[in-house]
Amino acid sequence: MPIGRFYFQRGKQALLLSSLLLLFACGPDFIYDELQEIDGQGWAYAQPVRFDFDIADTAALYNLWLEVDHSTEYKTQNLYTRIQTGFPDGNKSEETVSLELADKSGAWYGSCDQSKCLLKVPLQMNTYFNQPGNYSMVIEQFTRIDSLEGVSSMRLMVEPTGQTK
Repeated sequence: MPIGRFYFQRGKQALLLSSLLLLFACGPDFIYDELQEIDGQGWAYAQPVRFDFDIADTAALYNLWLEVDHSTEYKTQNLYTRIQTGFPDGNKSEETVSLELADKSGAWYGSCDQSKCLLKVPLQMNTYFNQPGNYSMVIEQFTRIDSLEGVSSMRLMVEPTGQTK
């Protein structure tokens, strides 16, 4: 093999490797990313988690992610929540959502270690906002237990998809 071809092949491999590293090093570009801690004494009905974010581009599509940080000692496989969305015009919508934290056999979803699990839940994918302005999302724990133990934080992330409706 001629020496020039050897260096050309090595150069292509190095370029490919560095491109892949750059691609994976750059994470999603969220327009909103906020973490809300939950009291260590338990998540009470009277302590909803609130997120406020602005949307300027109503033609863009977005992914909404909710990241749940919970203990491996959490007692059930799901977490019932009531999610209220507030719109810029003052209207609100409300929905009860069961966040599935484990499968039927009890194996946790997400990334877990000995004591904690972190699960990224897709709330809405490829959605759009039909009004520019400030939106709010209020998440209440909606189980039969007040002061629900085992949930330590919630994180809301709004990610533009790069697509339009």
